[in-house]
Amino acid sequence: MKKTILLLVLSSFSTVIFSQSNKAVKKTGSASIFAKSDNVLAEMSKNKFYLLVTNKGAKKDTILMKSFEVDKLPLECKIEPFTTKGITLHKITWLEKKTMQTKLKTEAAVTTVSVICDIASKIKLLTNEQITTKITEVHFLDDKQTVSETIDRIRNEGFECIVNKQGDVVLKNKAKENKMIYVPADKKFVLTSAGSSKKK
Repeated sequence: MKKTILLLVLSSFSTVIFSQSNKAVKKTGSASIFAKSDNVLAEMSKNKFYLLVTNKGAKKDTILMKSFEVDKLPLECKIEPFTTKGITLHKITWLEKKTMQTKLKTEAAVTTVSVICDIASKIKLLTNEQITTKITEVHFLDDKQTVSETIDRIRNEGFECIVNKQGDVVLKNKAKENKMIYVPADKKFVLTSAGSSKKK
């Protein structure tokens, strides 16, 4: 009797641990939810990454964010609603990681993808990618390749995508800063200024 009770307790304990370890990515049917904000979900269905909008009633709208390779997934996804010119838009951000490796060189790239959507019109208004690559390379110091040193460096490409308090978009890197404002009549962001980045 004591053994049976002990087995039941251990069984329920392991079930609790298992269920808690699987809360990172929620699954709904064949889809996995990566982020949520009010009635907007970012979810993966098969190899397609969607923005899913739940409206009143049973109707649902979808916007395709990206098709991924079978073994790839978006990471650290966020949905950030913001208002510009009296209109609510959503900024969806996620990371993608890729590593290329040879005997003497490793490049580990992290791409930050930002997509701004008008969910009411089901339109992707702006897509931006910023890539940060950590490079580790072995350099030989002699012709016979008996002495070497390992050099680490970082390569940055593209622009960081920032939405300011006014709802304008700033695309910024170390050298440049471009400001874009939303034009509701045209349903697009237009460039209003471009120049050198301000030093902090």
